[in-house]
Amino acid sequence: MLVSWKWIKDYVEHDLGVEKVTHELTMSGLNLEGIEQVGDDVCVDLEVTSNRPDCLGHIGVAREIGALFEKQLTVPNPQPPESSQQVSDLATVENQAPELCPRYIARVIQGVKVGPSPTWLVERLATIGQPSVNNIVDITNYVLMECGQPLHAFDLSKLGGQKIVVREATKNEAITAIDQKEYKLDAGTCVIADENRPVAIAGVMGGLDTEISESTVDVLVETAAFQPLGVRNTARALNLHSPSSYRFERGVDLQQLDWASRRCCELILELAGGELAEGSVVAGANIDAQAEPVTLRYGQVQRLLGIPVTADESDQILDSLGLIKSGGDEKSGHYIVPSWRRDLTREVDLIEEVARIHGYERIPTDVAIDVVASSRTLADRVTSKVRHSLTSLGLYEAITLSFVTREQYELWNPGDSNDPMSVEHSSRKQENILRRSLIPSLLQWRRENEKHSQFNACLFEISRVYHTADQAVPKEDAQPRTLGFVGGWSFRELRGVLETILSSINRNVKLEVRPCQRPQFEEGRAAEVLVNGTLWGVCGELTREVQDRLDLRDAVSAAEVSLAVLEQVCELTPAFETLPQYPSIERDLNIVLPEDVPWQKLEETVRQSAGELLSEVEFVDQYRGKQIAADSKSYVLSVSFRSSERTLTGDEVDVAQQQIIETCKRELSASLR
Repeated sequence: MLVSWKWIKDYVEHDLGVEKVTHELTMSGLNLEGIEQVGDDVCVDLEVTSNRPDCLGHIGVAREIGALFEKQLTVPNPQPPESSQQVSDLATVENQAPELCPRYIARVIQGVKVGPSPTWLVERLATIGQPSVNNIVDITNYVLMECGQPLHAFDLSKLGGQKIVVREATKNEAITAIDQKEYKLDAGTCVIADENRPVAIAGVMGGLDTEISESTVDVLVETAAFQPLGVRNTARALNLHSPSSYRFERGVDLQQLDWASRRCCELILELAGGELAEGSVVAGANIDAQAEPVTLRYGQVQRLLGIPVTADESDQILDSLGLIKSGGDEKSGHYIVPSWRRDLTREVDLIEEVARIHGYERIPTDVAIDVVASSRTLADRVTSKVRHSLTSLGLYEAITLSFVTREQYELWNPGDSNDPMSVEHSSRKQENILRRSLIPSLLQWRRENEKHSQFNACLFEISRVYHTADQAVPKEDAQPRTLGFVGGWSFRELRGVLETILSSINRNVKLEVRPCQRPQFEEGRAAEVLVNGTLWGVCGELTREVQDRLDLRDAVSAAEVSLAVLEQVCELTPAFETLPQYPSIERDLNIVLPEDVPWQKLEETVRQSAGELLSEVEFVDQYRGKQIAADSKSYVLSVSFRSSERTLTGDEVDVAQQQIIETCKRELSASLR
């Protein structure tokens, strides 16, 4: 932002040196890039950050100087005289693209005399590197650099139908801009048109056909607000940048549009004569609504800055920046943020304003800062253990979107009767439902791996699922942290993965697998998983139908469990156990059981009957066939015995083995095969 030193003094009177002022501006956030003498004036080059478009005009910079040095800011109050001619009889405005142009204001001045600008105007524009064109164009540039609001003046007689239409361009529609170059526009580009053709590229540059010339008599003055992203995309697509596009890209003050329009008309009447038609033509939404007040707790100022700043000092600083105090007490104040400071939305934003005007240099740098060592939460430690266990088993962690399609949701609905939470937004037409399970997302990426010849991708994810939007349900319960994983394992291997996870958290908890029916899993290959009697999750082998719907080539098994259950049973500092000093003795048993007796029941019976010498019970194999009864099955299990005090004898193990066999016969109707 180039600033004229003489021009600034129109708004804030002072006798300060340029070096002192620019130093304070730099310390408060407007960094000095350079100073240059231009005639009897000084041009100051300031770097304005993208969040401060209010300082892209002389009034904004003057406001900063006034606040820093406690000087009074004087802003013109334009009240141009109007004729009895109604502006609506001279021109009309139609806004067909309100999303690209929230508001458009037009005024008409008749009978102007276009000619050279007066010396004072030429010199001021020259100081900031702006060449003089004619008095009308110079005035629009002057007001732009005065308040930061771009304007444009059209020759009214050259507007077809004396009509302004704000609309989107059609594909390959062309316009010759005032730089005398032709530009072909993309469909959707916002343009200002008359009833026949585009006459300006909205927010970027006006058209050559309707520019002000010496023959111009009637002028239509445009003041508008354009959507920043749209202007940025247009300027980049055309490689056409201007002072106007620079400001529109950063956002203009919507409530300053009418002021800028009146200010421009006032100067045209003063320097070019003519008569201003009564009123203005306005197209667009009402943007005069006031923002909600922001509350500042005065105690927070000292807490965050580390230096005492009184409530009166805070009030004075914020008042000098244009904030209006609307209430409060001795502990806090409520402030209405002015329209030109849309970046002030939170208490901490106001504290930052107090800090930079009060002076960052007044904050001591040699004060000791209390530092407290942070520690990981229980959830973080459990997650780390789980992640380490799964990666050691060869699984890869995936990070997927929390949104799924309706098809994915219906494919894997965990049974919640509530409607799923979803969003309705143009950017999320398909995947717009917050997932209730991690499995569909993991299966999708297993399929993507198969497409790239990476078969049998074993993936896991730790994230939240979203069960309900009911306000009566605690947030943590509604969005629980969940572990899901998929791979090409058998049911037995899948259980082994779950046991490995659980043993890394606590070796002394009981894992129980209970058969269940889930439509996504093969019959007899699905189970609920319990930890110490508490439901942990589900696991199983997917049906071929589910795999075909997802276009998966290889067989898949999946599991989804709650991390909250692991946090409840975790023992992250296990008790020390000495390594065994004596060898174990293993015996394999082949036991025939009725079909309805599960492995879980057999394992419990063996552990209860084997005595204190039992070390481990491990499943080896199962058999169903001609050699045993049709309603029976056989399990092969390996039983290990060990003593921590001595080497066991074969006789001792025989006794324990016999106890197992007899108990299984008595309680399970089993027999030794």
